Amino acid sequence: MKYFFPILLVLGAGLAASADLKPIDESGYARFVASSKGKVLVVNFWATWCSPCRKEMPELVALAAKYRARGLEFATVAIDEESDRKAVAEFLDKTKVPPPTFIKNFQNDEKFIGLVDSRWSGGLPFTVVYDRSGRKAHVFPGEVNLKELEAVILKLL
Repeated sequence: MKYFFPILLVLGAGLAASADLKPIDESGYARFVASSKGKVLVVNFWATWCSPCRKEMPELVALAAKYRARGLEFATVAIDEESDRKAVAEFLDKTKVPPPTFIKNFQNDEKFIGLVDSRWSGGLPFTVVYDRSGRKAHVFPGEVNLKELEAVILKLL
């Protein structure tokens, strides 16, 4: 019986969400994009309540893994509320989304949306591709066409 408690700890550890989910605000997003210079950066804005977001995530993760060694960085920003943090982390874990992963901590949703792209309506999913100098190269409103995204990435790598 002396092994019962450590076994429960090991089993329980698998139940907790372990995604490295960080809050991000307007200035944090700008700093993150700037810190990714030298890489091609793909940022996917999504939410747990968004069916197309959940559907495309595994494909985005696979595409990111395919080009990671060539200088591609993939990041996600969950637009869920802080109260949904556990559900966000569980989805990220289940889908094996690597860090960096963020959850919104915006002071003003409209200001943040405008910072990301003035043409963005706020609809999800929304994916932004930045070139190696940190300039926005392409945006994908709605579900991403993976062939188009891959073509954009290959031009930038």
